[in-house]
Amino acid sequence: MPLFLRRIALAAVVVLALGAGGCATFIRGSTQSFTVDSLPGGATVSLSNGERCTTPCVLKLKRKHPVAVELCKPGYRTAQTLVRSELGGAGAVRMAGNALIGGLIGVGVDAASGAAKDLSPNVLAVLLVEESPGCTAPKFPAVPDNGQTPADYAEDKDKAQHKAEEKRKR
Repeated sequence: MPLFLRRIALAAVVVLALGAGGCATFIRGSTQSFTVDSLPGGATVSLSNGERCTTPCVLKLKRKHPVAVELCKPGYRTAQTLVRSELGGAGAVRMAGNALIGGLIGVGVDAASGAAKDLSPNVLAVLLVEESPGCTAPKFPAVPDNGQTPADYAEDKDKAQHKAEEKRKR
């Protein structure tokens, strides 16, 4: 094989490897919409990262961090659960593709960003049980292992808002 053909083949392999780098991060992103609903509706949802909403609601959360969730509604028992961050089917396929094509950098990027993971369960649907007096004041649950602290979450949210503002100015 002539030298120039070898160089073209090598360049093609390098381009493919770099193009596949961070495939799940590029295609899926490092955040995921997380839906919470309750029956009856109108419960206060408090997450361990400091986020709060009222059911039904949709939040944008990092895929890589597990989150503890508490639902509180007066006259109903407090409901608590853990939303896990686990390797998702689509993310695992893209990470495997990175490894096979030679994009080890991409595997590292996907692993670090959490793009290969999914929040589970998602949708979180909770049937609240009547109880007297029930939940009176919503609290934020404790941060689970490898979870995102409220301070880290707020910092990431500020960075994302700043980035979006910069993008709009262009």
